[in-house]
Amino acid sequence: MGNIILMGDSFLFISFFIFMSIGLTEAQKAPAVYVFGDSLVDVGNNNYLSLSLERATLPHYGIDFPTKKPNGRFSNGKNAADLIAEKLGLPTSPPYLSLVSKINKKKNVTFLGGVNFASGGAGIFNGLDVKQTIPLTKQVDYYSQVHQQLTQQIGASNLQNHLSKSIFFVVIGSNDIFGYLASKDLQKKSTPQQYADSMISSLKVQLQRLYNNGAKKFEITGVGAIGCCPSFRLKNKTECASEANYLPLKYNEGLKSMLKEWQLDNKDISYSYFDTYASVQELIQNPTSYGFVDVKSACCGIGELNAQFPCLPISKMCSNREDHIFWDPYHPTEAATRIFVNEIFNGTPKYIAPINMEQLLAI
Repeated sequence: MGNIILMGDSFLFISFFIFMSIGLTEAQKAPAVYVFGDSLVDVGNNNYLSLSLERATLPHYGIDFPTKKPNGRFSNGKNAADLIAEKLGLPTSPPYLSLVSKINKKKNVTFLGGVNFASGGAGIFNGLDVKQTIPLTKQVDYYSQVHQQLTQQIGASNLQNHLSKSIFFVVIGSNDIFGYLASKDLQKKSTPQQYADSMISSLKVQLQRLYNNGAKKFEITGVGAIGCCPSFRLKNKTECASEANYLPLKYNEGLKSMLKEWQLDNKDISYSYFDTYASVQELIQNPTSYGFVDVKSACCGIGELNAQFPCLPISKMCSNREDHIFWDPYHPTEAATRIFVNEIFNGTPKYIAPINMEQLLAI
């Protein structure tokens, strides 16, 4: 009889432990992801901008997406916004402008499941082509409007609880650097260091606005090795353009410092920073370890390195998208993006610090 009681106690203890483990796992899941950024995480906002030239609406974009059709993602398949949601067991946060379109048609929509504000071509700075893209300032404006609407719908306390558990995913900066590298005027006005500092101070303002409207958990990425993408390799006789990589390094360095200081000023902020630059360099330097064969050329494009023209319906396309790091002259393939997202989610301090997303969720 004693053995039976012991077994019963053990069973109860094990059952309780399993129950608690399941409960903790559920508690650690984010209820929503709010996405801000550029073409690396745009899931279709630019499709709703009638004047935008930055649209992934032509074949062969989306060829490896479940629908096999172009859908506004600058990828052969899923992008980082999709894959982060996948990791969290959530549907992809829909593009904000698609939700606005439904509201205009008198359809019911909810912003509680997450929203994607990202826009191809967007930067930290507004730039000149604000009708063709949604710069970060405008993205945060839209989020502020969403915050007001949700406050009216569910109340400030419920909303704060929801947002404090949600992930705010920010992928921005590449287009500002592209703009600086292409502009003699900008280069005359400021040194690379001054420009990077200006980017960082402007980004901090927008992050603070998000924080002031309920954001607590941030996943923020640095800028990748721009000089190693096919378009810059083409200009540099197929090798990485070191001068184009200098500014991303300066920006990332300053961004890491700013985030540390920002957290000291706002004690209830938690953040995870992904070193995109180091991760891209790792794939380029050790491609076979990750299943890649071609690190220099675009899978889809025209001319040398498939980088003289963008991915168009008449472009040549590689047969195996799994062995290319780059999909088009600027953007990674889904295969490369999956590696980045795996590192974001549960990677080591080599690429993700001070904590990874899994640890961020547990806070």
